[in-house]
Amino acid sequence: MDLIETFFNADVLVRALPLLTTGLITTLQLGVTSIAAGSIVGLVLALLRLYAPRPLSIAAVVVIDVFRAVPVLVLLILIYYALPFLGIRLSSFVSAWFALSLVFGAFTAEVLRSGIEAIPKGQFEAAAAMGLSFPQTIRLVILPQATKIAIPPQTSNCISLLKDTSLASVVAMPDLLKQATDAQAFFGNPTPLIGAALVYLAILWPLVRLVGVLEERSKRSAAR
Repeated sequence: MDLIETFFNADVLVRALPLLTTGLITTLQLGVTSIAAGSIVGLVLALLRLYAPRPLSIAAVVVIDVFRAVPVLVLLILIYYALPFLGIRLSSFVSAWFALSLVFGAFTAEVLRSGIEAIPKGQFEAAAAMGLSFPQTIRLVILPQATKIAIPPQTSNCISLLKDTSLASVVAMPDLLKQATDAQAFFGNPTPLIGAALVYLAILWPLVRLVGVLEERSKRSAAR
């Protein structure tokens, strides 16, 4: 059996395509929902860390540090396998979504914090002179500027999250990697895994290039 027939078998790939397509849809659903939830969590944590009373600020720092330090795989296993001992049973999708959202939220919080702290303090004074309340200042003045600064690193975080969705196969969630692994076992050929790898590459490579473009634009804007 030669290299092409073993790893790039067109017949096996065509027969495995329905499974890979189903897995890709699940992967994208997990990625998009985790990014959405994690962005909200990150925004709340960043604001708590910067502007909440000291006890809440310290608690936010602890949460951010812990979930940035804990590997996604460890957190996923704890949620899926340990919580049932406490009477909490979550599906594989919800477990993966919960783990990814928490980790993504922690990294998002740091990105947004850096973006907010990069805004000159004079922006707050100008907003106050215009009669804006603190919540209005954050929502209408500070966050739009901070978000623009945070876009390049946040895009990198999104790429990392999409790659980490492959860890969901550990809890038997039928994502792209799990479906490719099942197809490999069914057909006795590793071509489905190669197909899954190419799908990941097709999705993530444009995003990697986008990060480079955004970083270049950010540098040009800062130089003006």
